[in-house]
Amino acid sequence: MPDAVQTSIVLPNVGTPNAAAGDDVRISVRDLTVAFGSFVLMRNVSFDVRVGDIFMVMGGSGCGKSTLLRVLMGLKEPQQGQICYNGENFWAGTEESRSRIMRNTGVLFQGGALWSSMTLAENVGLPLQQYTDLSDEEIREQASLKLALAGLAGFEDYYPSEISGGMRKRAGLARALALDPQILFLDEPSAGLDPVSSRLLDDLILELRDSLGTTFVIVSHELASIFTIARNGIFLDAQSRTVTARGNPSEMVKDPTTDQSAMLFLTRGGKRENTEEGAEGAQAATSHKEQSR
Repeated sequence: MPDAVQTSIVLPNVGTPNAAAGDDVRISVRDLTVAFGSFVLMRNVSFDVRVGDIFMVMGGSGCGKSTLLRVLMGLKEPQQGQICYNGENFWAGTEESRSRIMRNTGVLFQGGALWSSMTLAENVGLPLQQYTDLSDEEIREQASLKLALAGLAGFEDYYPSEISGGMRKRAGLARALALDPQILFLDEPSAGLDPVSSRLLDDLILELRDSLGTTFVIVSHELASIFTIARNGIFLDAQSRTVTARGNPSEMVKDPTTDQSAMLFLTRGGKRENTEEGAEGAQAATSHKEQSR
C-alpha cells in the first residue's frame, strides 16, 4: 500500500451515513480510499445507496467522480475500504462472485458506447446473447421491449449513425436495461445533449425508477438534472479528496452549514437564493409531471 494512503490529515466533518438497516440498502460504501500509485485520489469515502434512489455523485473536474464509478463497477480495485451490494462484500469475494454481482447492474457510458456496425436491436441484444440461453427470436423480442421502454419503439433496425445524440443515449440506456438489473450506473448521461433532450432523458430516468424500481447511481455536473431528479447524493471535493457534503442537493443548497466548495458548485459560484428558486422550480415541474401521469 502506498505511504501516501496512510497520511494523517484533518477531514471536514460532514457526518457519516446511518448504519445499514434492513433490506433497503442496495450499495453500502465504507472508508473507501482510491489511489494511483502514491497519489491518493480520494479517502475515507462512505455512503449508502438505497432501493429506488437516484443517487448523484457530484463534484468539480478532477475530484474522482468517474473513477469512483469505475470502482463501484468493479473496474478498479480500491486501496482500502469496503463496498457491499445487498449486504455482500464485493471486493472480498471471488472473481466469480464479483461477476455474479455485476450481472445485476447495468451501465450507460458517457458516449453511449454503441457498436457502430450493429443495429440498435443488435446492440441491446448483445448482453442477452452473452449471458442468457434465449433464442434469437426471444432476444429480438426483449431488445424491442427495452427499446420501447427507452422511447425508441420502431427503431430496432436503425444504426447509431442514423439517430440523434439523445436517441443514442436512450439506446445505450436500453442496452443497460437488457438483463433487468437492480442498479444502473450512468456516467454523465446529459453530456453533449441540448437542454430539451437532457430534460427528456431526466424524465425517462424518473419513469424507469417509478415503473421498474430501478436504483440509479449517476455521475453528473449538470445542475438542472441534479436538482430535477436527485433524491440523494455526495459531493467529492478535489482539494480535500473526500466527501464534504451529502444528502438531497435541493436541501444542501438551502442549508447554511453546507461545505463552501459544494455550495459554490451547486450555485455555480453565484447566490444561494437564485439556486434555491431554480431547485424549487425543478421540484415543482417534476411534481406536476408525476401528478399528470
